Amino acid sequence: MKITHCKLKKSIQNKLLEFFVLEVTARAAADLLGIQANSAILFYRKVREVISYHLALEADEVFDGQIELDESYFGGHRKGKLGRGVAGKVAVFGLLKRQGKVFTVVVGNTETETLIPVVVRKIKPDSWVYTDTYRSYDALDVSKFHHERINHSELFAVKQNHINGIENFWSQTKRILRKYNGIDRKNFPLFLKECEFRFNFRAPKEQLKILRKWCGI
Repeated sequence: MKITHCKLKKSIQNKLLEFFVLEVTARAAADLLGIQANSAILFYRKVREVISYHLALEADEVFDGQIELDESYFGGHRKGKLGRGVAGKVAVFGLLKRQGKVFTVVVGNTETETLIPVVVRKIKPDSWVYTDTYRSYDALDVSKFHHERINHSELFAVKQNHINGIENFWSQTKRILRKYNGIDRKNFPLFLKECEFRFNFRAPKEQLKILRKWCGI
């Protein structure tokens, strides 16, 4: 999948791609380039669609070694005082291979029957998995994985036992998305995959090189 049927000049497309990598919003990029905001917004959307397409091709990649698991919530309004008591929020499950890539998926809920199949599909048996004490991970205690969990109400890390990597990813993702002042649920998966891409290919030069290849620019 590449960007096709784009009426913008190649030189403008290249500049927009550079601005995208630098996290310049589409409207700001349009102002800088003297083009219509809607043209830049549509181009950015096409870039996100290309990213989502290519990451989906890698979705069958299986992680091994040490993997951190965690769930997070985006948008909406909290219901009650506890972090996992949420209303109107999008639930996301993430798996991070230490010293490697992160994989994310939007989920309908964070119950055991929803999360564990993702774990089984994405992680090789006998790998070490690290979680917090959320009840949905209880099934991992009797699974084919080595399971360690950290109680965040007491400690953030005990030697190798932590989920600091995946929590760093959530923080980075929320920082990136915050500037959009709200993303509708329909488009949220595209923005999530953008953040996954930025995390997995961290150097801006590498991101730009990959996106030029993927987008055909």
